Amino acid sequence: MARTVRTRTRSTRTRAVAVTGAVAVVALLAAGCGASAGDDKDPEHRSFELQGRTLTVDSDDSAIELVVADSDEADKVEVTRWFQGSVAVGGDPKVTWKMDDDRLVLRMKCSGVIADCSAKHRIVVPRGVAVTVKDGDGSVRAQGFKDALSIRTADGSVRVTDSSAPLNLRTSDGSVRVTDSSGPLNLRTSDGSIHADGVDSRRVQARTNDGSVRLELDAVPDLVETRTGDGSVTIALPQETYRVTTETGDGSVDVSVPRADASSHVVSAHTGDGKITVRTAN
Repeated sequence: MARTVRTRTRSTRTRAVAVTGAVAVVALLAAGCGASAGDDKDPEHRSFELQGRTLTVDSDDSAIELVVADSDEADKVEVTRWFQGSVAVGGDPKVTWKMDDDRLVLRMKCSGVIADCSAKHRIVVPRGVAVTVKDGDGSVRAQGFKDALSIRTADGSVRVTDSSAPLNLRTSDGSVRVTDSSGPLNLRTSDGSIHADGVDSRRVQARTNDGSVRLELDAVPDLVETRTGDGSVTIALPQETYRVTTETGDGSVDVSVPRADASSHVVSAHTGDGKITVRTAN
């Protein structure tokens, strides 16, 4: 009987230690949750020499802000970096940056049992430089671009303001928003909404697998093509006559703009499940 009691006692102690360890892990997780690069009060700054008139920003996990330089200095890219990170069980987190030919490579290492990191980069680009962004996981914002701008992100929102550049914006998971743009637009997301307003673009293409599409155009376009697998489509157009085609699997269609099959201004709207509205802009 005594052996039985001692066995149960040891078993009880083992379970108690296991539970205590689990509670400690949960506490560490809670304490380390929610790192924000914005909390970094002492960001780092570095200048990179740029060869040529193209720049590719290659980032694996960071929020990116792109700004066009005020000055005419055409051979430097100015980068400011904010970073916050902690790893309770694993190696120390770190961020790196380097320029490889015309490619700015931004990397963050943050791995372990309990890891919580956040990075943000503000990149000031010389005027006249065409920019391509490849971001694995993070939001991208761009402002003031007059030259070609291509953005691709696997997981993050994309926002562009004040641009006359041709825009090619793609994200696998996140919303896309463009304002005050006059260049051709090619906007795509696998999962998220697309919104463009204050747009003077003559050619607009917008496609999402799951999300709404809303376009508000200030200039008469030559071509507007929209498609969503699941979501509403709203297109507001300047006063003109348009050749409009629509298709919806499940939803109503409301087209109130003047229509003519011979019009050179082509508008198409397709959705698998949602309402389609094509109207004259207010």
